[in-house]
Amino acid sequence: MRIACVLDDWFQREEFERPYKAFIDAGHQVTIVGKKAGLEVQDERRSGQPVRIEKGIDEVSPDQFDALFIPGGYSPDRLRADPAVVQFVKGFFTAGKPVFAICHGPQLIMAAEEVAGRTMTAWKTVQHDLKLAGANVVDQEVVVDRSLVTSRQPADLDAFIRESLRQLAAAPAPSGD
Repeated sequence: MRIACVLDDWFQREEFERPYKAFIDAGHQVTIVGKKAGLEVQDERRSGQPVRIEKGIDEVSPDQFDALFIPGGYSPDRLRADPAVVQFVKGFFTAGKPVFAICHGPQLIMAAEEVAGRTMTAWKTVQHDLKLAGANVVDQEVVVDRSLVTSRQPADLDAFIRESLRQLAAAPAPSGD
């Protein structure tokens, strides 16, 4: 499966690296999408190696991917200010494709106006915003609502990865386009 990972500066490193590695180890292809190809983005603590953006948002569309992965940290807040990124995210929901968001990741889904009526979780400070936007928020390690998987924090990564991989296994086979 082809997974788009949207990323910008100040991402949460563990919430990016552990699922990314799990997806790759399971045989999936992950493309890091950001504001501009070639940029290097750094985690919120400025630790470890920067991550290079492989594709700019102007080079991609949801139909090129089978799923979307949104790591947490401050990256989703930065990305939701870009209308092209918001439309990219919305496209996955319109197509009914799997979306995996952890921690602050649901902020980007909220900007795409795709939370109303969904059962979700997120980082504790984001949960209130999700409620105001019409989501049914629960405080548990992982929530699956149709093809949407959400989790709260790094401590939830095992459950988040398990359910994300389960969604990928259940998704229709890629069309090969």
